[in-house]
Amino acid sequence: MAVPILPLVFLLISSVFGLGQSERSVTYDGRSLIINGARKLLFSGSIHYPRSPPEMWPELIRKAKEGGLNVIQTYVFWNLHEPVEGQYNFEGNNDLVKFIKMIGEQGLYVTLRVGPFIEAEWNHGGFPYWLREVPNITFRADNEPFKFHMQRFTKKIIGIMKKEKLFVPKGGPVIMSQIENEYNAVQLAYKELGTRYIQWAANMAVGLKTGVPWVMCKQKDAPDPIINTCNGRHCGDTFTGPNGPNKPSLWTENWTAQYRVFGDPPAQRAAEDIAYAVARFFSKNGTLTNYYMYYGGTNFGRTSSSFVTTRYYDEAPLDEYGLLREPKYGHLKDLHKALRLSQKALLWGVPSVQKISEDLEIRTYEKPGTQICAAFLNNNSTKSPATIKFRGQDYYLPRKSISILPDCNTVVFNTQSIVAQHNARNFHPSKKASDLNWEMSQETVPKIDELSLKSKEPMELYNLTKDTSDYAWYTTSIDFDRSDLPMRHDILPVLQVASLGHAILAFVNGEYIGFGHGSNVEKSFVFSKPVNLTPGDNHIALLGMSVGLPDNGAYMEKRYAGVRAVMIQGLNAGTLDLTLNSWGHEVGVKGEKLELYTEEGLKKVQWSEAKGAGPALTWYKTYFDAPEGNNPVAIEMTSMGKGMVWVNGKSIGRYWVNYLSPLGQPSQSEYHIPRAFLKPEKNLLVVFEETGGDPEGIEILLVNRDTICSYITEYHPPTVNSWKKSGGKIKTAVDDAKSGAHLTCSDGKVITKVEFASFGDPYGACGKFVEGKCNSQNSKEVVEKYCLGKDSCSIPLEREIFDKGDDECSDISKVLAVQVRCGRDKSDEKTD
Repeated sequence: MAVPILPLVFLLISSVFGLGQSERSVTYDGRSLIINGARKLLFSGSIHYPRSPPEMWPELIRKAKEGGLNVIQTYVFWNLHEPVEGQYNFEGNNDLVKFIKMIGEQGLYVTLRVGPFIEAEWNHGGFPYWLREVPNITFRADNEPFKFHMQRFTKKIIGIMKKEKLFVPKGGPVIMSQIENEYNAVQLAYKELGTRYIQWAANMAVGLKTGVPWVMCKQKDAPDPIINTCNGRHCGDTFTGPNGPNKPSLWTENWTAQYRVFGDPPAQRAAEDIAYAVARFFSKNGTLTNYYMYYGGTNFGRTSSSFVTTRYYDEAPLDEYGLLREPKYGHLKDLHKALRLSQKALLWGVPSVQKISEDLEIRTYEKPGTQICAAFLNNNSTKSPATIKFRGQDYYLPRKSISILPDCNTVVFNTQSIVAQHNARNFHPSKKASDLNWEMSQETVPKIDELSLKSKEPMELYNLTKDTSDYAWYTTSIDFDRSDLPMRHDILPVLQVASLGHAILAFVNGEYIGFGHGSNVEKSFVFSKPVNLTPGDNHIALLGMSVGLPDNGAYMEKRYAGVRAVMIQGLNAGTLDLTLNSWGHEVGVKGEKLELYTEEGLKKVQWSEAKGAGPALTWYKTYFDAPEGNNPVAIEMTSMGKGMVWVNGKSIGRYWVNYLSPLGQPSQSEYHIPRAFLKPEKNLLVVFEETGGDPEGIEILLVNRDTICSYITEYHPPTVNSWKKSGGKIKTAVDDAKSGAHLTCSDGKVITKVEFASFGDPYGACGKFVEGKCNSQNSKEVVEKYCLGKDSCSIPLEREIFDKGDDECSDISKVLAVQVRCGRDKSDEKTD
């Protein structure tokens, strides 16, 4: 691609003379963003400030930087910052400015996704609830009430960024902003109102004059000069490209797995697949990829959207606890280094494509008249490996892989061949935070005459609670004569409740009848249970429950939930419709209003000793000391049902362990308690259990990734750290670049035990390796020699070291699988 003369001249001048305040800038052309006059390859990761406490931010940013990122992307969360119209909160966990400055202090850039609609699996897609109640409003359309508030908040955020000098032209780290979010997905539903709205949003954003580009993700018709970008898993193949010749190819969401909802099985996306997709995108003119998420974190409190789990994107390169998830973290780190070794060719070279077959192709970037050259050898077959001849050499390519040659000669990285170490996550009970002594206090079930809010029929749940609570009571009463009720002892009337979602608890005459719920796919459900009715007054109480507000789709302001019809079947006169029977309502449960999760609040009720499984709607409290050491802390809730947990008055989120996935297991069993929430001693732990559970089964856990592994084949290339670029050529950065296993413990720990070692044909995954039919007898001895007692080690992949001339399987390609344990002790741990 021909390079414009102006940026070249500016680049030369700035590199010689340096840049002053007035010369800082972010521009772009058809190749890349141009930051302060220089083209950039940008490796970005999403980290959302509200999904971790501020005490974790510096370490998360540091690990992202060490993983090869140079950009952090975050949304702006409107409902956190303006929970009440005109009242703003940018303190503590909401301190956006502090977060951005921390990123800049570590030398990274920022992409700010203002939205203000963000989706993000976040409650109401980031919209504050009060916005829903603005008269005549239609979200995300050419609607004057919506545009007024959307523009006002956008201006507020941009004004803060300008005041704090956070955009690059003023010396800050913000290189790019986003307006709206995946609007193409809903645009057709709004017809002309949608077309006009997206034009208005673009003009409004550009008119704010931030000095940095604006983007719209998944917006094929993004108005100039806004850049349209790709979201997805394989943007190298699915992105139709920029909608103008002078816009670069940017990938704003590269999904590292999939967020999970309650009832889901585990989400997976292999490191190999992500690496292939990124290499593919950069080989086809891409210059920015953003991992969504790089660190997902935790949906504390009631912040998740409908049915979304409290743990968010745990399969990201940094897991929920901020620990490195290997090999995803390390393999992508190696990829970033390989692409950086190729950056001159990628940013300044002329691209060409050589199609060898349906699945095989070679993509090169070469600058004529120089030695600058990089090649991407691509095997797109998902079934078979292949060999490609390129410039006189044969190159082996595993299935579905790309080899990167930063000098068009040396393979420094292959997307399918993971050289980085693997690890497994361990949970083990804390010794210091054991022996929990539980006390309980039960909620009372109200009757209709005890509640002041009345209506003829059940009220809509969202409008009733206004997002101040997950809960609202629906109560009514009905008087029966003995002749109304079935006379036979084997027949009971049935209470049937049709609900628009998300869940209900049912009580008749104070007795718990049962629990019903919908799903993320189908929020609506019908609850049916037999009930004991008696002559005289019968009191029916339903606790309607929401599990987060919706976060996507057209006309979000018109979504509804809650009880819509109530019947009693099986009476002597047939079915009785109670829907218009007159209902009493109350928002929330008493324990919430009394703040039983705080030291002051828990004094307001009587507590008794908890023994074994307890009833529905029960509060539990206990105290525990901060667990030993510095490892992250979690709480295991598998003995409970559904509810919420608080530690020292801070909600660590909703739990729901009796909603099982198709695998017969909870979607989430362990829940993160940030160390920042803890005191050294006497931490108050409060649990509100909705459906009934046994608190004696709750455990405080310590979390680590001290089980580390390597799985290397004889066709794996040496680690990318073996190479450096000098004078346009790739040279070895070590004495001898050879394949091998490389293991490193973190946090000053050392390798204390070799748990598995096999040189031959082992298989499996870290934590569950199995020997094959061929195994060198001295495998473990060799690994112990190289690794025991060290914080890191490298084991050469050489047959003579393992076989000592006695090789009964010399005709197969050999594999080295190693699993070791890091640490200072040998705690008995269970592997996740």
